[in-house]
Amino acid sequence: MGMDIEEEQESGAPQADLEWPELEKAERLARGAALKWASGIFYSPKQLTRLDQYRSREAQRMCSIESRIKSTVQSYLESVQTGLEQLGLALKEVQEAREALAEAQRALRSQAEAAHTLEPLQELANQHGQLKAVTLLLPQLLAVPEAVARTQALIKDNRFLEAYDVLRELEHLRDEVLDPFGGPELSLFEGLTPLGEELGLAMGKVVGSARQLARDDPALLVAAVRVAEFEEKRDAQLQSLSPGRPRAWRQHCLGALRRALEEAYFEAPAPAPPGLAGHLAALREALPAELALAEALVAPCCPGDYRVVKLWAHTLHHGLRQHLQRLLDHEDLGTQDIFTLLHWALHTYPGPEMMGHPDLSPEADISELEPLLSPEAVEQLERTYTEKLKIKVAGWLQNALDGEVAEWFQEQEPDIDPEGFYHSSLPAVVLQILDENIRVTAVISSSLQERIHVMALRELGTFLRSLMEALDRFSQEHLKDASRPCHYVPYLLACLNHYAALSSSVSLLQPAGVPTTTSVSAAIDAALGDFKKKICRLILDALLEELQPLFVALPSRQWLSSLVMLDNVCEKTASFCSRFSRVRSTMAQMLLAETERAVVLEYLRSLMQGKLVCRNSTERIQASERMLQDSAQLRELFLSLELEESAQTGAVLGALQELFRLQDPALLSLEVSSFLHKFPDVSEEHIGVLLDVRGDVSREQRQVVLETMQANPPPSPPPDGHRPLFSLVPVPSPPLAFCFPAGSCS
Repeated sequence: MGMDIEEEQESGAPQADLEWPELEKAERLARGAALKWASGIFYSPKQLTRLDQYRSREAQRMCSIESRIKSTVQSYLESVQTGLEQLGLALKEVQEAREALAEAQRALRSQAEAAHTLEPLQELANQHGQLKAVTLLLPQLLAVPEAVARTQALIKDNRFLEAYDVLRELEHLRDEVLDPFGGPELSLFEGLTPLGEELGLAMGKVVGSARQLARDDPALLVAAVRVAEFEEKRDAQLQSLSPGRPRAWRQHCLGALRRALEEAYFEAPAPAPPGLAGHLAALREALPAELALAEALVAPCCPGDYRVVKLWAHTLHHGLRQHLQRLLDHEDLGTQDIFTLLHWALHTYPGPEMMGHPDLSPEADISELEPLLSPEAVEQLERTYTEKLKIKVAGWLQNALDGEVAEWFQEQEPDIDPEGFYHSSLPAVVLQILDENIRVTAVISSSLQERIHVMALRELGTFLRSLMEALDRFSQEHLKDASRPCHYVPYLLACLNHYAALSSSVSLLQPAGVPTTTSVSAAIDAALGDFKKKICRLILDALLEELQPLFVALPSRQWLSSLVMLDNVCEKTASFCSRFSRVRSTMAQMLLAETERAVVLEYLRSLMQGKLVCRNSTERIQASERMLQDSAQLRELFLSLELEESAQTGAVLGALQELFRLQDPALLSLEVSSFLHKFPDVSEEHIGVLLDVRGDVSREQRQVVLETMQANPPPSPPPDGHRPLFSLVPVPSPPLAFCFPAGSCS
């Protein structure tokens, strides 16, 4: 039996696979379950005796299953037959409905053809209705020309409310006629659109005169505004139903107000630069009064949503902004006008006198307004102001310098102030010019003040360079003729007082709160330093011009035995330095120190000429004592002139005399090492000249001294404040050595 089941399942598998893909899996499971059941039942031999019973039972069960399947299939077949019958009935009904629709369509087409024959009758009916409507409105239509003429007369008489009522009735009549006719506008009503435009223009003209009407005839202004408001509502209602809409009379009136304000104050071009200050002063008075007028008189005549005060404030602001921009575009403003404009725009206009006025209504809403001058315009004005002021300041400083230079060539000494110092007005004039122009810009902005401060310092540097060039020309004139100028040195000393005044006052030019420009300050310090050096150099040159003839005899045998030469030097130096009392103390001390140093340097220069060679130890001792006495005499001279000994350089003569006092030339290397330690800038050439002046140094001893100098370590850097001496003293070049004896070519 199990084999039969398996054969049946195998024979039915291909067909099942074609009908249901899952059937193969179900058959495998069923076959496995059947085999498992059969193997369990017939595993024991005792069960084989009951095989016929199992076979009979299975046959009965198969018959039962087949009968149930047949009944189920029979039921399905009956249902399908019933469905097919119903579908046939439905198809028959659809065909009948389709035939009925085709019949209705044919009937509708025949009715449409019949309706075309009624169109002339319908048109006649419409015309009859229109004629009936026109017949009813005929008395009103006949009165239209008269109403138009009356409206024009009312407009000319500024009776706007009455004119508007008539115009509105005419437009209503036109709309009643247009509705039944439904065609183009009748020629009878063609004048309504121009009539409305005429009324709008008349109202705009009246509203544009609101500033005057608010005082003289506020009722007329109110009437015009009311008409505009009525028409604004009608625009919203009839915008798409009536020709010529929207009229926008409210916007037209607001525009008329703006134009009237701009024309009143800003239509005329700004006055030429000389009149700019007066023009701005007039605006300062007029604009606040205009805002007060708007708030007190015009605003009550207009609806609240007009925001008259804000309209006034913003219109005046924008008009003024454009007005000033046109001024900047077409006018070349001078420094005074730029200063006035910047102060007015940045401080006066937003200040309490104008838009920041405490009585100004909050309705003005000035917080929304942009600056009167843009940041770019302000920067350009500040730059232009600085450039033009620079030209003026340069001219003023040059004029002051020309006046000062002219005084240098006068036949009288410089003026003396109450303290007894040489004095002129030049430093005060220069500082006043710069300081006033720096300080005054504080009322504009810190950025402008910073620009002017930098410009002033640079111009001061230029002025100092021009002053030094003038001093050079002054010195050249003196070199050409020593008697001219008459008071050469006194005017140089006066210039030194100028330096003291300028250097002590430059810091006062620094405005509070303005950062210091390091590069410019450093340039000014350098220019002042160069100016001081120039004056000192010229003063010392004048002194050396007197002293150099006296130093011609140094060194000489006359110098060894006489004090006259240095007495004359001290006498002329004391006479020259007596004029230093006209210089302020700090400068006088500096000049005394420079004078003492110049005298010592000139002494060393004369000594280094090698004009004297000591012939014996007696002359060397005399030279040593003479230098020691000269050092003491110079020290006493400058001490008497109140120059402290610590500031003097004459001690170098005392150190030099030690080289001549030494008896044994073999010890010169030790003495030179000591001297080199005190004066590290002394060179081998200087020592060579001094050894030549001694006259007793052999070639071998000289070589030992020079080798000792070379063997010494390089000198340490001099301490702060130490100034070199020997590096400023030239050494004469040795004579050229010829290979032939003199006279061999003769």
